[in-house]
This record gives sequence, structure tokens and C-alpha cells, in this order.
Amino acid sequence: MTSNTCSHLAIECFISMPASCFRKMAVCCLLLIFITSSSAVNEYFTSIGHMTDLLYTEKDLVASLKDYIQAEENKLEQIKKWAEQLDSLSAAAIRDPEGFLGHPVNAFKLMKRLSREWGELENLVLTNMSDGFISNLTIRRQHFPNEVDQTGVAEALLRLQDTYELDTNTLAKGELPGSSSLRGTLTADDCYDLGKVAFQEDDFYHTELWMSQALRQLDQGEPPGTVDAVTILDYLSYSLYQQGELESAMEFTKRMLQLDPSKKQAETNLRYFEYHLEKLQNGEETEETLRMGRAAPNMEDDNMYEKLCRGKSAKMTPRRQSRLFCRYCDGGRHPRFVIGPVKEEDEWDRPRIVRYHDIVTDEEMDKLKELAKPRLRRSLVVDSRSGCSHEARYRISENAWLGQHEHPVVDLMAQRIGDVTGLDVSTAEQLQVANYGVGGQYEPHYDFNREDEPDSFAELGTGNRIATWLLYMSDVQAGGATVFTDAGAAVWPKKGSAVFWYNLHPSGDGDYRTRHAACPVLVGSKWVANVWLHERGQEFRRRCPLRRSKGARVNPITH
Repeated sequence: MTSNTCSHLAIECFISMPASCFRKMAVCCLLLIFITSSSAVNEYFTSIGHMTDLLYTEKDLVASLKDYIQAEENKLEQIKKWAEQLDSLSAAAIRDPEGFLGHPVNAFKLMKRLSREWGELENLVLTNMSDGFISNLTIRRQHFPNEVDQTGVAEALLRLQDTYELDTNTLAKGELPGSSSLRGTLTADDCYDLGKVAFQEDDFYHTELWMSQALRQLDQGEPPGTVDAVTILDYLSYSLYQQGELESAMEFTKRMLQLDPSKKQAETNLRYFEYHLEKLQNGEETEETLRMGRAAPNMEDDNMYEKLCRGKSAKMTPRRQSRLFCRYCDGGRHPRFVIGPVKEEDEWDRPRIVRYHDIVTDEEMDKLKELAKPRLRRSLVVDSRSGCSHEARYRISENAWLGQHEHPVVDLMAQRIGDVTGLDVSTAEQLQVANYGVGGQYEPHYDFNREDEPDSFAELGTGNRIATWLLYMSDVQAGGATVFTDAGAAVWPKKGSAVFWYNLHPSGDGDYRTRHAACPVLVGSKWVANVWLHERGQEFRRRCPLRRSKGARVNPITH
């Protein structure tokens, strides 16, 4: 049973609703969970935390490789020394063979060498010094990244390029905001590989960008690697043709033929391009009919999500800004905060988003990461129609769940959330720890269950998600903001701080202004922990008014 089968089952179920279908759906969802959890084990690109393990693996392999090299050098040194000794001995013996062998010691040693020592030398030469290294490498390779990881990282770079409006030359040089002296650079081969990934996705816009960059670096004198200019020009001309740029496609095809006149396919392509260019000039075709590949992103009509990720937040009026404050919060005279109140800052007013600074210690965050890291698995999303969980390209991270009472620091986190917010945490979900991967993101979504969706929290019996507590456990050098697309707000990660907002109005209706997203991480590693608090238990802590909240939508539109 495949994920497609599950999708079809979900659609059929909501039409006919037979009991047997619900049983099939349950089996299907369990199967999907098994498949996704099994396939996620080797997906290193979805978590920087897991990728750090690969650095230690590679370091161990380099040490093993050096041991192998040293062993080979020692072996050759022994053979060389033996050859030099025999060379000088043979030279002396050949000058007077009978006189040399007339000495009984020389005769004994000749017999010994030929009957035993040459055999020992043969064994030494045949000894395979690579066994240890090969054995280590074979074991380690079982846990190496695979093609999915390589493609995932490549797609992440393309995503970062679009989201943060980076040109290929900037990325190739590693000149990213917030990057340190540890920045890496891309060779022409690397640029070619990025272009090839885009080509395989029929993304001819990015294919053109990265093949052009690869060609540019070769033209600037970079020593060629495994890919040559002819291969790059082949991809480049085809991607330009797919975008309707016939003249440029012809130009690169001609250059390809100059470098390799034996390319018969290039000659055919050139005649084909000339034919279509003539039809275009005669008005028999239009550029739109020729443009088959993906066009360049339209930055002028870019969505709010990416604008906010680039730091282009909505502008508040001076009057609204004047109502945002920083204050010391004692949690309503809570005994734990009377002497040591927490630092509270208003991040946004509509919806109200507050940040609590220095709410956890470094030791507490380190412990949460330590507990979560062995359990990290690819983060999933819930299908709004079927209720099944599945992987998605728009959520690139790994997460782990920490239950209360499994460690004192987890209990302490729950207690602190309750003390600060004044809400009952006994009906809250488990603490979720997440680490984002290369270009890690989570595109716009709601935390609460909408009225037009299946009730994802029915089995919990605790109502909808009333509020979200989001703790930042790392600073991020560039990118990684939490943005609220409908409100136009952006909240940037700050280690040790937590942001809090209500997902529901006091009436219980969803607050659609809380639609939010995690921007792609451009440079750095982003660790967060969050807790979703539910309605049950809050009846006397956040009272429901007699009238529906102003601006609440009864029949929300699915985004």
C-alpha cells in the first residue's frame, strides 16, 4: 500500500464513510508512519545536529586513511632497504662469482636467501595493508548520506538563493551574511552538480544560473575537474532553449561545436534552433509557446513569507509602536517571580506576541538537546483531508518529543511555562525539540485546528491548541526568523528567549492572524523547543466572553 493509495482512500472515505474504510485508513496511516520513520533514518540534510556526527565520522576515516598510508610507506621502506642491501651484495659477488661462493659463509647465505628470504619478501609484497582501512570504510559507509541527502542539500541551496535573493557568484564564493572564516567555496564541478539537480526537476531557470556559473569559473582559469566546458554548454544551451531564449541557445551551441566539432547532436540542435528562430521572427510562433521551462521568480509579486524572511516587516504606525513595552513580569505576583521577575518584551500587538528573555539557562538547553538528539527524526506534517502524517518539502527539520517526568529539566520547563503564562500545562502536549537542516524551514501554517479540517486533537480530548510557547535554544547567524505572514511580523531567534502567543480568540475561534512560518536557515544551526497548550483546563484562567470575538471567522478559508 503506497502513500498515493492512502490519499485515494482518504477521499473515498469522506464520500462514503463506511466502517471498513476507517479501518483501512487506520492501517494506512500506521503504514505511512512506519515508512516515513524508516526512510528518515539516513536523512542527514534535515538536521544540522545530525550532520555534525558526519564530521566526526569523516575525521575517523581520515585518521584510518593516514594509518593505511603509513603502513604502506613502512612496507615499501622495508622492501627498499632489502633491495639496496642485495644490490650492493650482488654487485660485489658478480665480479668474482667463484671466489665469492668459495667462502662458505657466502654460500650459506645465498642458499638461505633463495630458499627462505625471497619467499618472505614475496609474502611482504603480497600483504594487503588496506584491509583495516577498507573494513572501517565499509562499516562507516552503511551510515553515509545517500542521493536523497545530496539532492536535499542542493535544493536547499536553490531555496536559499530565491528566498534571500542571492546571486550564484555570492553563493559560490561562500560570501553569506553572518558567515565566518570557515566559509566554503564551490568549484565549477559543484556548480555543475547544482545545475544538474535543477535540470532533473525541470527547473531550467536555476539550471541556466548554475551552468553559467560553472562555465564562468572555468573561463576564469579554474583548473577543470571531472566536468568539461562542452558538457556544461550542452546543459546550458538546452535550458536556455526551454526558456525560449533561442539566440542565446544558438550562441552556446556554436561555442560547443568550436570546442568539439564531432558533436553531431549539437549540429542537429543548432539547425532546430535556427528553424524556430526564423518562425519566431516571421510571427509564426511566440516566445510564450517556446518558453516551456520554469521562468525566473517574479520578485515584484513575491509573497509576504519571503519578504518577511528578508527582513521586510510591515511598518507599524508610531501610535502602535508607542504601545509596545519592555517590562518585568512577576506572573501575577507568582511566588517564584516576586523576587526574580522575568524580562518580558512586546514583539507585536495584533496578534499579541511577547518574548521572555533569559527564560532558560545554557545548562537547561544543553540537557534538552542531549535528551532529544538520539531521538531526532524527520518532522512530519498532517494531511488536512486524510489526517495521515507524511514528509513534506516545505518542512525541513527533525524533531523529538520529550514527555514530562522523564527528566527533571523537562518538568521544570513545563512548570515555568505555566508560572509565566498562568495557563494549565497538565493538558499541554509533550515538549517538542526541533533542529533545522540545511536551508531548514517550515512554510506558513496554523498551529490550531481549523473548523474545515478533521479534528486532529479529538483523541486527546483536550480541545484545540489555545496557545504556543516557542523557545529558541540557539542563535542563528543569518535567516531562521519566525514570521507571521498575515500580521507582517518577524521575530528573530535569540538564544535563551521564548515567544508566546494565543492561537485562539477568547471565544475559542481561531485567530487567523497567527499564521506563521519558520524562515530558511541561511547560516548557522537553529534549535527550538515548543509546547502547545490546549483549551481544557483554561476555562477559569482565560474566560470565554458572551460574544464572539471581533474579527473572528466562523467559516475560514483553507490556505
